[in-house]
Order: sequence, then structure tokens, then C-alpha cells
Amino acid sequence: MAIQITGDPDADQVLTDDPFALLVGMMLDQQYPMEHAFRGPAKVLDRFETLDPRRIAEADPEAFAALCAVPPAIHRFPGSMAARLQALAALVVDEYDGDAARLWQEADSGRELMRRLTALPGFGKQKAQIFVALLAKQLGVRPAGWEQAAGAYAEPGYRSVADVVDPESLQKVRDHKKQMKAAVKRS
Repeated sequence: MAIQITGDPDADQVLTDDPFALLVGMMLDQQYPMEHAFRGPAKVLDRFETLDPRRIAEADPEAFAALCAVPPAIHRFPGSMAARLQALAALVVDEYDGDAARLWQEADSGRELMRRLTALPGFGKQKAQIFVALLAKQLGVRPAGWEQAAGAYAEPGYRSVADVVDPESLQKVRDHKKQMKAAVKRS
């Protein structure tokens, strides 16, 4: 199945083709519009000419941060996100021999997948739950107990990037997030 999150077919193809790109997009999805965050890996690929975690981890931090800050930047905080991206790449190299897909392919349960995800730089519980739901809903990665691990994000609806498959569903997710923020303000 082709990922369709960004509204840019080329950027979506990068996410579809490269598990590390999908992981990076999820990492970048904070304090930044989701479709822009998930375009970040394509920007890195275009500028750095590879998404190989080894090469990213070994890159000169200042040069890599500068590359990530070139307009349009990979994130509204390109310097800190470049450092986090390099830390993520290093962990994928150290723990999974540079193969990001092993992170979920070798997880024997939803609980194990959550443990692995929350160990990643920039992945707290909620982001890990959303990524579990994304893997399950869009890539068919469903280890035993994934629904419990993903929590409400496993349910049908339009709660997160896990539910974005086209421009219409992106708008529904935005509307849901807006409603949630309004509810928090009212309480």
C-alpha cells in the first residue's frame, strides 16, 4: 500500500519505499503540520542524497544541521531536529544494524513494539501509539496486542496521521485535533 500523507506524490513515495523515512517523518511530527513533517525525509534525501542511517549518523553535525535548515527547512526547529535525526539514525544503526523495518518486523507483540518505539529519540508514549496505529492501519503490521498498545489510535476514525490516506482524511484529522484542543480549552 502506498503512503499518502504529504500531498506530494514524490515525498509520499519516499515514505512508502523507505522504512527509515517513515520513522523520520513520525519523529518530525511535532509542533509542525503533519504533512510538512512527513515531507522532511524527502528533503533530506534530496539534499543529502541518501537516507542511509549510517551515513546520516556519521555526518558532520554542523553540516547536517545546515542542510536541514535550507529553506524549506525540514522542521520549524531544524537544528534541534537535525540533531535528533542523527541520534535516531545512530540508534537504528546500533540496535537494528541500520534496518529501521527490523524495529517492527522483529517485535513479537504490541507491547514489545511500544517498548522499542519509546526508546527512540523524540518518541514518547503518544507518538509511539500513533506509529503503532500507522503501521497497523497502513502497512498491515499487526503484532499480537497492537490494538492495546495503540490505545484509542487503533479505533476507526480520524484521530491521527495513522488515519490519513488522502486529502479528505487529512482534513478530518485536522478537524478532530481542532475539536480536541477546543475541548481542552473549555475544561
